[in-house]
Amino acid sequence: MSAIRAQNIGVRAIDVYFPSRYVDQTELEQHDGVSAGKYTIGLGQSKMAFCDDREDISSVCLTAVQGFMEKYNVSYSDIGRLEVGTETIIDKSKSTKSVLMKLFEESGNFNVEGIDTTNACYGGTSALFNACQWMDSSAWDGRLALVVAGDIAVYASGNARSSGGCGVVCILVGPDAPLALEFPLRGTFMEHIYDFYKPNMSSEFPTVDGPLSVTSYVRALDHAYVAYLDKLEKVGGVSNPTLNDFDYIVFHSPYTKQVVKGFARLAYNDFLRNPDNEAFADVQQFKDVSREESYGNKVLEKAFINVSKKSYASKTDPSLLAARNIGNMYTGSVFFGLASLISQVPYEQLEGKRVGFFSYGSGCAASMCSFRVRGDTSSIAKALDLAARLDKRIKVSPAGFEKIMELREKTHNAQEYEPSGNVDELLPGTYYLQKIDSMWRRAYGRTPFN
Repeated sequence: MSAIRAQNIGVRAIDVYFPSRYVDQTELEQHDGVSAGKYTIGLGQSKMAFCDDREDISSVCLTAVQGFMEKYNVSYSDIGRLEVGTETIIDKSKSTKSVLMKLFEESGNFNVEGIDTTNACYGGTSALFNACQWMDSSAWDGRLALVVAGDIAVYASGNARSSGGCGVVCILVGPDAPLALEFPLRGTFMEHIYDFYKPNMSSEFPTVDGPLSVTSYVRALDHAYVAYLDKLEKVGGVSNPTLNDFDYIVFHSPYTKQVVKGFARLAYNDFLRNPDNEAFADVQQFKDVSREESYGNKVLEKAFINVSKKSYASKTDPSLLAARNIGNMYTGSVFFGLASLISQVPYEQLEGKRVGFFSYGSGCAASMCSFRVRGDTSSIAKALDLAARLDKRIKVSPAGFEKIMELREKTHNAQEYEPSGNVDELLPGTYYLQKIDSMWRRAYGRTPFN
């Protein structure tokens, strides 16, 4: 048992994995025959990462964890909890976490708590909360925790396919963290809704009610934000808290245009709480619009995007480097936002600041929480090397991308199968699927380092 209660629990280190190949969204617009700007402006996306039949959820998580442990020189013996947040399911019983235990074999450490946590894009956030709360409890044994969050996001052929992506984040949770989770500042909203779900077990593709999903995201954000502000006022002692009490805010990003709208929504909520504030002089015409009537009101939405534009540029835009260039990573998305913020903003500007964190998962589950930057993030930014790694990827034509998507669709749930994807195009140190046997057991290899 730990004799001293942990302080400043949170993110001690973070690394990300994304595939070596991408498709350009401008080229995809032309290939799909849609209007110019539909994906690049309408969705706010530049590039989309994807993988072929050589990678599955287990392989990308293996790559992320082993790469993290090697990069930060962390011993598997020091890990007491490992929890995985993902909605990419290849087995209805066996967890991805249990596959990752293969990496612990050499250390002899099998005393590792935690399991998979699933609810659309929210699972990684729940995994983080669980890890931090374990460390903040009498159950903590003094060891560190790993949180893994990520997915392979693929859609059926058509316009929705442009909102896919692939990425996994690995986070080391511990005390005295440079990014300390602010206990107990948190607001949560959950309800039953069919906006995005995956009832067809024979397919990777989701069933989506697009308009409902957008409304659900915004509605959940409203409730989680207001609940967070109430907690900040009652527990944090902040009088009449607003968006100004956040220095930065990262959001779950299904596509970056949704984040622009989400940020504007926070300004709208501040307006509802204090409509006579001079900052809202240009939007007084919306005083009599109820919250329910505001959902889907494009004029209102545009007005608050304009009102919040300057604040958005400084508080949130730096967090979207990965989202623009990788796409939707489901559970990993909001954490890639955190990694992007650390990569794009020098520690000197982050020091002592509050970073808001909004996570949303369809169905739905959402939370707003915050981190306080209490230590130097420079070494994390250096280890991430995010911009340079994004620039080193291989561009694939839209036609080539479609062929790979057809291959994934054709071989989903395959048995006695040997993948045909080119291992030579994988990054050094990438785990890949070697074969699936007659009992659906999967074998993995790893590409050598140069």
